Amino acid sequence: MHPLFHPSFIDFCAYFNGNQDYFECHEVLEDYWKTIAPGNKAHPLVGYIQMATGLYHWRRNNWEGASRIMRKAYEKFLSNPNHPFFDYIDFRQLCNDCLKTIAAIENKQPFQPFSIKVTNTVLEERINEKIESLPVLSTKYLLHKHMLRDRSDILRKREEKRNEAGT
Repeated sequence: MHPLFHPSFIDFCAYFNGNQDYFECHEVLEDYWKTIAPGNKAHPLVGYIQMATGLYHWRRNNWEGASRIMRKAYEKFLSNPNHPFFDYIDFRQLCNDCLKTIAAIENKQPFQPFSIKVTNTVLEERINEKIESLPVLSTKYLLHKHMLRDRSDILRKREEKRNEAGT
């Protein structure tokens, strides 16, 4: 199976192009990345995660965070142009959308989403099928989704690392 046909990548594209749930984009792709390329921060999946994170920050008017992370995504893409994770993605359009987004963010323009253009019909159909099943989410919910999740596991792991470092 081509890696772009993995259910996590399809979910990522559906959240990105569908209901623009960039927080969920980050969640599903981070798990996939940790499975296939753990610790490889130069991997294109990290760029996709950063791109979604940048749009999440832009929507929240976090101009500095959005600009910084979108630039990182763009740089990851440019350093991996022939990677299989771009085989069925319009790479030129993706990079142009990143550049336009960076410029818009730096000019403090209002949030404007873009879609990932898929060039494979079967992949596009699978993404569209997933989009049809996604809920419609309010902008308020999408703005504050990071504050609505249960962070107890994350906080517990941080505390464990602090305790290990101190001993």
